[in-house]
Amino acid sequence: MNLMIKNGHLLDPANRRDEVCDIYVEDGKVAAVGSLLSDEVAKNGRGEVTVIDAAGKYVMPGFLDLHVHLREPGFTHKETIKTGTAAAARGGFTAVCPMPNTRPVTDSPDGIRRVLEIAERDSDIHVYPVGAVTKGQLGSELADIAGMVEAGAKAISEDGKSVMDAGLYREAMRQAAAAGIPVLAHCEDIHMVGKGAMNEGKRSRELGIAGISNAVEDVIVARDILLAKETGVRLHLCHCSTKDSVTMVRLAREDGVQVSAEVCPHHFSMTDEEIPEDDANYKMNPPLRSSTDVEELRRGLSEGIMEAISTDHAPHAEEEKKKSMAEAPFGIVGSETAYALAVTHLVKKGYLTPMQLVERMSANPCRILGVPGGNLAVGMPADITIADMDSEYVIDRNDFVSKGRNTPFHGARVQGRVHYTIVGGRIVYEYKGGDKQ
Repeated sequence: MNLMIKNGHLLDPANRRDEVCDIYVEDGKVAAVGSLLSDEVAKNGRGEVTVIDAAGKYVMPGFLDLHVHLREPGFTHKETIKTGTAAAARGGFTAVCPMPNTRPVTDSPDGIRRVLEIAERDSDIHVYPVGAVTKGQLGSELADIAGMVEAGAKAISEDGKSVMDAGLYREAMRQAAAAGIPVLAHCEDIHMVGKGAMNEGKRSRELGIAGISNAVEDVIVARDILLAKETGVRLHLCHCSTKDSVTMVRLAREDGVQVSAEVCPHHFSMTDEEIPEDDANYKMNPPLRSSTDVEELRRGLSEGIMEAISTDHAPHAEEEKKKSMAEAPFGIVGSETAYALAVTHLVKKGYLTPMQLVERMSANPCRILGVPGGNLAVGMPADITIADMDSEYVIDRNDFVSKGRNTPFHGARVQGRVHYTIVGGRIVYEYKGGDKQ
């Protein structure tokens, strides 16, 4: 499919372009970018041309989500690669990184190939698998890191838990550095969590729910940064939620450590004080934190200390989330609400410019993972997100494409809607006034 995207406001941080112009796509790649391109450009091309009028909308390099749970294989009642990537496409994501805590765990070259084979069949967007650090995510024996990379893994992670054996983790970092891939770190000291189900503070005491302190995250953030400094690995900190995480990332980068960090929309959009009752749709790991933490996370994103916005999309079955917070699993869905929450709570409140938002959701994640994307120069793959930042609507979990409905944002009024998601020049999602697809 050849496309002519006309009259859109291009935001392309990689090429410092912030202007209203046209983009012509041919054979899956950007063929021309210019100010009001003549129709002759398309006429001189090959094949039929589909025209998209993007007037009043932003045209951006496609978003990459560094952190999703697609649940396949093993938990397909919660999500599949097909439904999870369709939800991501609806959210403007042209690529996702599924975490390895599936069943069986994605901890081998065969496991990586299995994910890629399913994605090739069922996904309209790019899927970049992440392999486990240890076999079975049991924390006792390293997985075949080099073999997984050869099979197509783009990173390793023990997401859902931390590798508590620092010596073993250091060796994993050394192997990841040798293989040229980043380590995506879930920072949680399992010995300090106890039965915690939400942030430790005034609200947890009011609700009578066991709390999780900031130190649970901060202790492992500090450890992992020191190990990255020693091994030289590229370390990426997942779902940061505390003010001290921001401080430590800043100090580590000043010290020359190769560390990046992401913040999830729920962590910059909502505080623990907003949890209305014992409702497991507000239970995620790490938990919603204090207003002080939220403000520091926003500042970290604004200043570029925290370089990426990722979702930690974690669907669960409805009956699981009907349990109390003490008993229900951690996690909320996020693929279909991330862009709007970022526009509403970061752009509209002055923490990020539209261009900076594209950096945090596209250019920076692609650079961190070391994959193509985040760039709409001529010759680059035509992975494109077209969206506005002014549409107002109410989030309705019943309209989600994902199998998961577990969100604390049901009923929230937001701004910013994705209108088209394009992968390799092919339209994989188009907003049609309320249709799911």
